[in-house]
Amino acid sequence: MAPEVWGLNLGQMQWSAFSSKNMFGNRDWHLRRTKFVVYQLALIFCVVSESLGTSALSNYVDEQKIVESRNSNAYVYNNDYVGAASYNIFAGVFVAFIFGALFFFDLFWPERHESKSVRIAWKVCGVLAALAHLASALVITIITASHQGYVTGVSQEEGDELVSQYGKASATPLNYKKNGRAVAAVVFAWLGWCSIVPSCILLFLSIHNAEKGLGPKSAHTEGRKEAHEYANMPIRERQSHDLEKQRPGEESGSVRQPDENISPSRDSGTGRDVVDATPAADIPHYEPSTEASPRR
Repeated sequence: MAPEVWGLNLGQMQWSAFSSKNMFGNRDWHLRRTKFVVYQLALIFCVVSESLGTSALSNYVDEQKIVESRNSNAYVYNNDYVGAASYNIFAGVFVAFIFGALFFFDLFWPERHESKSVRIAWKVCGVLAALAHLASALVITIITASHQGYVTGVSQEEGDELVSQYGKASATPLNYKKNGRAVAAVVFAWLGWCSIVPSCILLFLSIHNAEKGLGPKSAHTEGRKEAHEYANMPIRERQSHDLEKQRPGEESGSVRQPDENISPSRDSGTGRDVVDATPAADIPHYEPSTEASPRR
């Protein structure tokens, strides 16, 4: 039997769950396909935004080091973009952690049981992810559109000369809005936030349907009422329910296997041997003869 962690059967984690037939062809679960599409859009857009921001951030940090190595008195100030891009990375990772976890939980354990506190935690984390990424999108947009870096400690001409010695100076301009990767990071940040908002709405609708609706299954699916009761069942009752559910299968499996001591009997209609599973089958018996016995 597969181990369980927090009431989740790890045996259900299989590669076959990632098939398109299971993810998008399965209509048995409420809003499952919609959540998969929207969750993945939020993850992809946020990851692309933080990746582009990380690339621009890395170039600006390297630019600082190169200029300082050429002249110890010179310092390139681009810390505003470095800070904004760093926070964008944090917001993207937080979104990926929350909605990525929801994606995998819905993929492997769509019928899982969650306590009231866990459901409240999901809602709070979803709202925090939306607010954190909104703040990140606003900050990185304002800094990219209206700020620019500059060199201190030396004259402007000497500062421009030092910056030009950086190998990636053309791809890392001090004016942030002229940096293509920085602008692309802003675009994908807003696309990510536009996907996070419907993801939060789907999260709230899914939890509300599990609590007060008809359970995690779709309306046309058989056993929807049982799935709803099972999803809202306490952990102790759920474990006993699983044990009772396994017992009939074990008993039926034991009855199907024929015993070596069972003796066959002849079917009068077909003339074939039929297995008699009753205890009396092991007792030898004789059928009365239909022919009349001779009188003495």
